[in-house]
Amino acid sequence: MSVETGFYGVGILIVLLLLRVPVAMALIAVSFGGVVSLVGIKPAVGILYSTPYDFVASWTLSAVPMFLLMGFVAFHAGLTGGLFEAAKLVLRRMPGGLAISSVFACSGFAAVSGSSLACAAAMGRIAIPEMVKAGYRPSIAAGSIAAGGTIGALIPPSILMILYGVFAETSITQVFVGGIGIGLVTAVSYCAVILLISLFRPDVVPPRIDAPETGTTRSAVLNVLPILVLIVLVFGGLFAEFFSATEAGAVGALGTIVISAVTGRLTREVVSQSLLETVTTTGSLFIIAVGAAMFTRFLGLSGLSGFINSWVAGADLTYVQLMLMVVLIYLALGTFMEPVGAMLVTLPVFLPVLQSQGLSLVWFGVLVVKLLEIGMITPPVGLNVFVIKNVAYKYVTTAQIFAGVIPFLLADLVVVILTIAFPAAVLFLPGLL
Repeated sequence: MSVETGFYGVGILIVLLLLRVPVAMALIAVSFGGVVSLVGIKPAVGILYSTPYDFVASWTLSAVPMFLLMGFVAFHAGLTGGLFEAAKLVLRRMPGGLAISSVFACSGFAAVSGSSLACAAAMGRIAIPEMVKAGYRPSIAAGSIAAGGTIGALIPPSILMILYGVFAETSITQVFVGGIGIGLVTAVSYCAVILLISLFRPDVVPPRIDAPETGTTRSAVLNVLPILVLIVLVFGGLFAEFFSATEAGAVGALGTIVISAVTGRLTREVVSQSLLETVTTTGSLFIIAVGAAMFTRFLGLSGLSGFINSWVAGADLTYVQLMLMVVLIYLALGTFMEPVGAMLVTLPVFLPVLQSQGLSLVWFGVLVVKLLEIGMITPPVGLNVFVIKNVAYKYVTTAQIFAGVIPFLLADLVVVILTIAFPAAVLFLPGLL
């Protein structure tokens, strides 16, 4: 056991990440090298040999490809296309109605996707051209979609929450339920931002949009019906405890395929594209997770996790000080790392500390996902911003999108403060299970 080796490993990992070495490769290389220096080459090779199978063979992780398949099929089959029209129909008379409709459409898409990038891409293609045409400033139109996309990882099914539940060895279902509350609060806070801008800066956000043409109501309801059926099927069964979070993924994927087939949208191209994207995304997520599992073993062998735990206990940090440290670390990581890597790099260090302090791992999982999603819209590596730039390059520049997300970042910070100040609010719904 050598705490010094653990610190060296963490330092080398940070340098590799700053040099843009892929997260999985950096984690595996540092972990392997660290274990070699601690206990020798044979145990290190043994860990390198056994960890991928031991981790990926987890039954719980089978939910990841299932929920991904559910989202990709729903997206490519066009089941999510009616969400924006339906939201616009209901909210058309509100100030800033188009932007608010896009936020709620993102929330609906989140219930079948679990990916903020997919949310941002899907809604960006549909909503940004319409908002710009209606007189919205391009920066705020794009900013509202980039921010709204972050709801995709908060409202279940969330891939981040599944991975967190596996690593933290806590109930994925309870983390899911806790995420619903924060996801809805986030959506409401974004809508409040849009409403205030509309009221005080009508030159940026037009106060109202025209009423839809006759006949729009029926088509909007029919278009959104498949998504509503999926939500009731998956989450009704999940929260009624008819099946587990892992089984819910399989039910959701099968339900999406059946609904797409019944509505005549399940083409060979939809199937092949959905399967390809599911396999490639699952592979990239799992190799990062395997690297994080190896990193956890390295930290355990070095004794660094225990050292940090003892240091926090000895420093007698208050709850506010500990949370401030956690928030600053995640916000800093979010400026240059994607969410999965940032979460899996830090959990081996943070989880033992939180457990020793008696804090709820369900609550912390929701907080972590929220902090990681803020990183999706912060410069210089806000992935949602670049996704929006790709789908709306005719209307807005990258700098304009980053400017447009600033009001929503302020709303996010308010939500984070409320989450930290009132953990019981997050735990209320999970407590009902």
